[in-house]
Amino acid sequence: MAAGFRFRDYVPDESPEKGFDSLFKIFMQLVTITSGDVGEALSWLSELDKQYGLTDDQYGIGDFIEDLKKKGYIDDDPQKAGAFKITPKSEQNIRKSALEEIFGRLKKSNTGNHRTPHTGQGDEMSTDMREFRFGDSLDQISMTESIRNAQLNHGLQDEFMLAEGDLEVRENEHKSQTSTVLMIDISHSMILYGEDRITPAKKVAMALAELVKQKYPKDFLDVIVFGNDAWEIKVKDLPYLEVGPYHTNTVAGLELAMDLLRKRKTANKQIFMITDGKPTCLKEGNSYYKNSFGLDRKVVNKTLNLAAAARRLKIPITTFMIASDPYLQQFVEEFTEINQGKAYYSGLKGLGHLVFEDYKKNRRKTL
Repeated sequence: MAAGFRFRDYVPDESPEKGFDSLFKIFMQLVTITSGDVGEALSWLSELDKQYGLTDDQYGIGDFIEDLKKKGYIDDDPQKAGAFKITPKSEQNIRKSALEEIFGRLKKSNTGNHRTPHTGQGDEMSTDMREFRFGDSLDQISMTESIRNAQLNHGLQDEFMLAEGDLEVRENEHKSQTSTVLMIDISHSMILYGEDRITPAKKVAMALAELVKQKYPKDFLDVIVFGNDAWEIKVKDLPYLEVGPYHTNTVAGLELAMDLLRKRKTANKQIFMITDGKPTCLKEGNSYYKNSFGLDRKVVNKTLNLAAAARRLKIPITTFMIASDPYLQQFVEEFTEINQGKAYYSGLKGLGHLVFEDYKKNRRKTL
């Protein structure tokens, strides 16, 4: 009698994977959450080790720290005795980890630009065909289609005949450069109510920066943060980004973003704004006008005026609102209508996907 098959319930191996690689993945996440504080990240890692048994007698946290130093991920901090700091190698690895986590494993492309509706003497072959025109280069001619046309047009003859009217040309697509400014809200509300909103925002910014570097190297990406004021930060500074005791000066952020885009010579320009709250602050001379209670008409009107100004400059603004308050949604809808941009009301988990898809599709027309 044949033995056949036996089935039983699948019981996964609940013992955690041990060794450098498994600890390193967790460490990279913790360093992002602690804004680059290696000591705090290692303390958290030790607590997780106690709770979940991440190490064993053969490989401990001390071994892991030594390997981090040997592999060039951390170094001694000259400003603090006995402390460590992350290295540029770690900063790059954090960006790559964010890209893999949020956008999946993306393959590098050779050109990495954005499609436009225009065809002609462009950068990349398209699937569109047209008749041969004077001035077209020989490498544009599709020989397969042209020979097929010759056979259809002239039939089977003793000598093969290929006339100019038989020739078909494969169109080239123009590619466009895009200049993007990513605005990140670092007001105090980004860590209020027991929810860490700044870490997902940082991860999205790091992933987008790595995406542009890998897939769209001809594009420009500037990152700015805004609280009481607004200022530009470098991509390498993103892991260290922290929320401050700030109000939300959206006006300052938009003014700086528009100033940066005015300097770019690209046709396509856009602003991505990640925020969880309403505009509550303006700078007037050397002082600040603040009102955190409701929507202040003075602050809102100045913000809406900038939305209109950006529209006149043909700069669409995409707002990613990490909040669900009805009166905030109403404000964002008005802001978006005036600018003719787009708005998303996103949870933290879906934020990266939305930013990626909107950037990747680049549905704007070349102006």
